[in-house]
Amino acid sequence: MQGEEEAMGSAVERMDDLVKEYLIYRGFTSTLKHLDSEIKADKEKGFRVDKIIDQLQQFIQSYDLSALKDYWGYLDRRLFCRLEDVYRPTINKLRTSLYRYYLVYTVQTNRIDKTQEFFQKQALELQGQVEWRDWFILPFVPVPDQNPVFSPYFTRQWADTFLVSLHNFLKVQRSQGLQEENEQLRQLLFALQAEPRLKKDEEMVHHKLPPYVQNMDRLGDTELDLVSSQRSVSPATPSRNFFSTFLPQGKRAPGKTPQGAGSSPTQATMGRRDTVANQSAKPKDLPASRDSKAVPSVGSASDQSASHPRQRRHQDHEKERKELLSKPPSQNVEKRGDSSDTEPHPEATNEPADSPTGQVRVGGEGGGLVEQPFIKLSQEEYGEHHSSIMHCRVDCSGRRVASLDVDGVIKVWSFNPIMQTKATIMSKSPLLSLEWATKPDRLLLLGSGVGTVRLYDTEAKKNLYEMSIDDAHPRILSLACSPSGTSFVCSAAAHSARTGSLTEGGSRTSVPVSGQLLLWDTKTVKQQLQFSLEPGPVAINCTAFNHNGNLLVTGAADGVIRLFDMQRYESAMSWKAHDGEVYSVEFSYDENTVFSIGEDGKFIQWNIHRCGVKQSEYSLPQDATGPFVLSGYSGYKQVQVPRGRLFAFDSEGQHVLTCSSNGGLIYRRESCKSPFGSPNGLENILALGGHKAPVVTVDWCSAVDCGTCLTASMDGKIKLSTLLAQKS
Repeated sequence: MQGEEEAMGSAVERMDDLVKEYLIYRGFTSTLKHLDSEIKADKEKGFRVDKIIDQLQQFIQSYDLSALKDYWGYLDRRLFCRLEDVYRPTINKLRTSLYRYYLVYTVQTNRIDKTQEFFQKQALELQGQVEWRDWFILPFVPVPDQNPVFSPYFTRQWADTFLVSLHNFLKVQRSQGLQEENEQLRQLLFALQAEPRLKKDEEMVHHKLPPYVQNMDRLGDTELDLVSSQRSVSPATPSRNFFSTFLPQGKRAPGKTPQGAGSSPTQATMGRRDTVANQSAKPKDLPASRDSKAVPSVGSASDQSASHPRQRRHQDHEKERKELLSKPPSQNVEKRGDSSDTEPHPEATNEPADSPTGQVRVGGEGGGLVEQPFIKLSQEEYGEHHSSIMHCRVDCSGRRVASLDVDGVIKVWSFNPIMQTKATIMSKSPLLSLEWATKPDRLLLLGSGVGTVRLYDTEAKKNLYEMSIDDAHPRILSLACSPSGTSFVCSAAAHSARTGSLTEGGSRTSVPVSGQLLLWDTKTVKQQLQFSLEPGPVAINCTAFNHNGNLLVTGAADGVIRLFDMQRYESAMSWKAHDGEVYSVEFSYDENTVFSIGEDGKFIQWNIHRCGVKQSEYSLPQDATGPFVLSGYSGYKQVQVPRGRLFAFDSEGQHVLTCSSNGGLIYRRESCKSPFGSPNGLENILALGGHKAPVVTVDWCSAVDCGTCLTASMDGKIKLSTLLAQKS
């Protein structure tokens, strides 16, 4: 890293010298003067860290506090704001040390007037910060370098340590920035190489979304527009094929024919079965039932004509697996308690390995021989709630958590660096929904059971305003804030929403009730419009925006998923997704597909470019989809219908966290990465555990290699499991 940065810096200086020599040779003296002045005014200093440090020291030595603050603010906007949230405490500590370095210099040079000026200008910003509480007396201390509070900061050792720390931090972050830019250029190059092959899939698109949706850029960088447009042109390609377009041509797997283009779902399933039959059989492989339903798959019979290297890789994997399984295990491996009672769904008998028990490769037959992608570093508990949790959500910055229980108590709390409650909200009326605002992210949207939505400021700890939605539909079931922060959608339903009798199997029989889906402006606090819900008004249980707010996906009590065009404010498509209600719905990482969990216990991936076409389907146990049941003494039984998010993805969308009876379960999507199993299945890789009651909602906060999984249960306990991702 250091060599790359030094080479970059020297290259910039050599280029500057060559340009200067050329200007002198041509006699462009005025241009040369302008170039020199521009170089001196260059805030990034050619990305030379030593030059940046020198500039900061020059501002300090000239007592230019305003310029020092402006320059640090520029670095924050240009570099620091792009970093993961885990770096924010380090950045704040460096800024605090920089200001203290300035104050020490003013005292050492006997410029007490500049010391006093600092506190006069920074008083409002610093007075509420604990680390500055003792520093306000600095101008009035006779000999600060002998005071035990300030003496460590007047030593040469502290000054050198601070400068070296700042230098190393800037150097590491700049090196990472260069790597990211190189990676983007490399991906763009491979995308250009793959252009002819991807264009052939254009005629396979059955349903087209508006052009601005097809060409939307997931990362927001203009240089990736081409990659984004190609990604949406081939909607039937699974996410692993999307990533494979960025691989070198020699390592890329051959393209598959999307199911539905020249082959029926049944033919696609037969092709996949034949492919599996040609490989070495696993111990748990069973013949497919002839009465089982054919699940649409992205695979096809063209898998049989795959290139020889890919077949050899599969054969090698199977050979290694046989050898490992043939060896006697060195120790007994305990089975997970939450998967011992799980039975495969009757409709999924054509995929015998789909059950969690059959999919466990780390804690099952493999005996720990397959490396887990995550290591659970720690697990903490937040126990301020005294009743079952309904919602538990992390804000977009990853700094705060908001949790709501069935008694209407909301807790706003942080977990980094320590777990601490920031605010407690007590509501007179019952609360049913909760969502963080996006801009600013300190605001909470709270939906009640009496037809109102409140906007609450978690820092000021007060309600900003309260909106009356609809008296005929008083139950606010779902809230979603647009990424722009200017509006939010609100799902309101009649009183009989989510009612019905429970059968012996735990399923609920109910008739979908009337509901509305409304769009509200957060600035004017007025309703903008009411969406049309075809074939009729129905209760919307869950809502989610894509990354730029151009699309809104909803799941309803009638089992229908509806996709709305948020620039035209009309329905783009809708399809019957589940038998029963849709409980939870989210966009995939690449936003070409939508995932949903329904009352029928199915976890399904849908292609949004081909209306109603499944890309994968998986049957989950009831303790992952609800209704959730908590049994107690003397026949006591508490039943809770899902309210919050039932699944959450990691930062790359390859792993999914779901609920279970005693903690969260992390699956790996086999369509993304699995040499063994079915492309339509999930692989159970890690059980988080830790709960004594069923988990009813989850969330996943990712930052760099460490991520925090939140699992909230019916006994009011919330577990924070810190994971370390093992990069392969």
